[in-house]
Formats: sequence, structure tokens, C-alpha cells
Amino acid sequence: MWVATVVGLALAGPAPVTAQDDDAGVTYDDILAGFADPTRWLTYSGDYSGQRHSPLTQITPANAHRLAPAWTFQTGFDTRGRGFETTPLVLDGVLYVTGSNNYAWAIDARSGRPFWQYRRQLPDDLTYGASAPVNRGFGILGDRLFMVTLDAHLLALDRATGSILWDVVLADYKVGYAATLAPLVLDGKVIVGISGGEYATRGFIDAYDPETGEQIWRFYTIPGPGEPGSETWPDDPLTLARGGSGTWMNGSYDPELDLIYWGTGNPNPDYNGDSRPGDNLYSNSIVALEAETGALRWHFQFTPHDLNDWDSNHVPVLVDLEWEGEERQVVMLANRNGFFYVLDRETGELLLGEPFTGTTWARELDAAGRPIILNDGSQGCLPDPWGSTNFYPPSFDPNLELFFVTARETCATFVKQEPEYVPGRQSTGGVIWIDQDQGWSALRALDPRSGELEWEFRYPSPTFAGVMSTASGLVFAGDHEGNFIAFESATGKDLWHYQTGSRIWGAGAMTFMLDGRQMVLIPSGSTLVAFALPLD
Repeated sequence: MWVATVVGLALAGPAPVTAQDDDAGVTYDDILAGFADPTRWLTYSGDYSGQRHSPLTQITPANAHRLAPAWTFQTGFDTRGRGFETTPLVLDGVLYVTGSNNYAWAIDARSGRPFWQYRRQLPDDLTYGASAPVNRGFGILGDRLFMVTLDAHLLALDRATGSILWDVVLADYKVGYAATLAPLVLDGKVIVGISGGEYATRGFIDAYDPETGEQIWRFYTIPGPGEPGSETWPDDPLTLARGGSGTWMNGSYDPELDLIYWGTGNPNPDYNGDSRPGDNLYSNSIVALEAETGALRWHFQFTPHDLNDWDSNHVPVLVDLEWEGEERQVVMLANRNGFFYVLDRETGELLLGEPFTGTTWARELDAAGRPIILNDGSQGCLPDPWGSTNFYPPSFDPNLELFFVTARETCATFVKQEPEYVPGRQSTGGVIWIDQDQGWSALRALDPRSGELEWEFRYPSPTFAGVMSTASGLVFAGDHEGNFIAFESATGKDLWHYQTGSRIWGAGAMTFMLDGRQMVLIPSGSTLVAFALPLD
């Protein structure tokens, strides 16, 4: 076997990606069509809605117990303290996969054999990128793949060879910036966000030209002096310039409204709000941005003046839903602060906010949608900094009208301390003590109109696995013990599981048709495992 390896910015000759067609590649209309072609998965959630719900039906509750591994791809390395967080893309029988430390591969979807491998030459003085050396996937358009890097760059790669076509700097990694998400590709734009909110950084969302890499627009998640939202911060330009609010998880897109929906992270410094009195917009929020200009249409803040690192870096799930007798276009998400929210996605109007875990921090919202805090930590433990859920993808089944999410029940004590501002170092304002004996998780199915629990399946420890559902009535999820599990969507019945050998952290499954067989893939530890029903 011969594999072309592309190292750093050097170019390699064409790799034998013979499964690819010679056409112009992926168009915006292809991505817009979502799951219309069952052989493809062209964006992080499968389509722009963020529902992560596949229409495939070959694998069903009746035959899921027969699932078996088809092949396993080994990356050759683990990610210390994290996971294999990517979602592969698939086109013409080729998988495009990113890994930790900015490795990437084109892989034969039939065998798991790599066609080419890319490895970025990273600097040895990474900041945030050294503590979270992960990547969540490619974006794709035409014959190009788009990937962000731990030293805060955006790359365009030739999908046939893995060679670099252009490379642009997003921000200065030496200050604390990095990038880890899968780019969201629109018509003529590549949308990305930034990591590093625990450092003295200022979050942003960017749009770039896919042909040239030229920046089209930038939206800062921390306003500048005198801008709307700056009144929720001290009147101090330096505080705003290092206000945090990273944008490190993927957004969703409504092509009819032409709005991008994106979550934002914690204000800086973390855990200690003494130096930043106020609500600290637009941290811990969802922002709806005009795709053409990056202008803010509306925002909703879930956790004003966050003191617990409960980022709102979640995949927004876009659904058209009958609401109190009226058809509404909504965006829904389960938040790290322990509440499940439903908002009108055109206006940002709050329609529902209900707790989905046993958090004692707050149990209801006021008329303005602000949590009514019952326990600031002085009355017993709170959910840990990883929160009641996290960035890993949820799923929504539009037929059953159920929202599936991995929920976490944990116990932590937050102790405030004075932050220290040193460029390139975390400016954390506290320490956290976690009671490991009280932690557990559950896959939960929520009614989107009430937030009520329809069913749950409990895991023995706090879990970071994402979720995918299918139209045949299945939900695929996993746990920290390494089990990849298929459930019946309507009941939560455990139908099948496979021990992957490593915890499933940050990733959700994806699925596609290949030669008449439905394939299901899950990243776990250092492996990507493909499953299918037996050929007989």
C-alpha cells in the first residue's frame, strides 16, 4: 500500500484517490440539499439544521442487533485528556477525516485504507492548542477541504491530494488563540470561530472567501467601547479587549432567513467576576448573524455574568414546529447551565426554558429569561465546569418530535482566586473541586414543547458522547466506558452495543449508504470504526 503524506506546507504529488469523480466537486446546492443524496455527508451535522437526523432506514430496531464492524482505521495516537472529536465527511466513497494535532486523511470508505495523510508542522509554543489538541472536522466546497488549526490558522486543502492551496492567519496563537471546530461552508463563504476564552483573548466569528482565503467579515463576541453591549461591561477598553467569549463550536444556518446561529463561551476571567461587573455580553449566548454581512440580528444570553465556565458552545438545532396552534420556526438547545431552551429563530423570542437535569443552581427563569439563582455554591455543590451537557452534538427526530441529548449530573465546588494576566497563559480566576463519587450521565429524550423527560438511559459516569438519530427509529450514542450503543428512539430500549476500547468523547456518529449498505461510523480513542449489517 502506498500513501501520500503531505507535511506542513510542502506539496506532494497526486495521491491515488481513484474513487473520486472528475467533476467540479461539491456545490453550495449540494450542501443545501443535505441528506437528499444518501451516499453523502457534506457538513458537520449532515445538513444545515443541526438536527443530526438521517433519513436512512436500512438499519432498524428489528435488525440493529446484527450490526458488526466492517473495518477500523487507526490514527496511531491518542489525545491526552480528550477524544477523537471529528465528524468525517463522505463523498464518492471517500471519507475526509481530521484528527488531533492537525492530522488529516482521505480514507477509502469501503476498506478504511488511507489515500493520503496531511500533518501540519505546529510550533512548539502553542497556548490553548496545547491543552486541547483536537479538531472536529473539515468543511468542503468544490475540490477544496477547509480545516482550522491549533495555531489559529484556516487552511484550504486540495481534496484529491491533501496539498495546501492557501493558509490564512485567524489570530495570534501566542496570545492564547487556537481553532478546533469544523468550518461551516455557505454560498461563497467559509464560517469559522475561535478558541481560547480562558486566556486574555477576544472572541469572534469570521467569514472567508473559499477561493482566496480573503476575510469577508468579522463579528466580535465582545463589543468594543461604545458599541451595543459594552454597557454590560466596565468602562475599560482593556477589559473588553480580553473579555473572552470564544466561538469554538459549530453553528447552524437557515438559508431562508439567511441567518447563522452560533454559540459563545465564557467571559474572561473565568470563575471570578469581580473585575467584570455586569452581564458581559455577548458571552454565554446564542447570536443570530446575517450571513451576508455578519451583522447581529438578535441575541439571547443564557447565563449572564457567568462564574462557572458554563459556555454556550452548542450546536443550535433548527426545527419547524407547531407551537400553541401556530407553526413556528424555532432554534432549540440544551445548555451547559442545565436548562433546555426553545427560541423563535427569526426574532430570538424565548418560547421555553426548563431544567433538564437535577441542578440546584436554578430551577426556573424570570419573565426576561434570566435564571433565578437559588444556589450560588454556598448551599452545596453545583454542576462541574463541563456543565449539564457540553459541546458534543445532540439530535432531533422530527417524526417523533423528540430532542436527544447526553446529560451530565455532577457535583463541584468553585473556589474564587485572583486571576493573573500574562500573555499566552490562562487567566483563570478560581479552582474547582469535583466530587468524583457523585457523577453520572444519561441519554435523555425531551419533549421540545414542554422540556419534559420522555425517557432516559443512564450511564455509570459523566459522559461526552454525541448523538445521532435515524428515520428508522434508532438513536446512536455512547459512553465514557467505550460502549457505542444503538437505542430505540421511541422508548430508549438498549438494542445493541459494541465495546470500542476507548471512551467516546466529543464525537457523534454519522451514517451514509455505500454499495447498497448503510454504514455507521464512530470515532473513539485512536480509532474510527465502521459498522454495517452482515452481507448475508
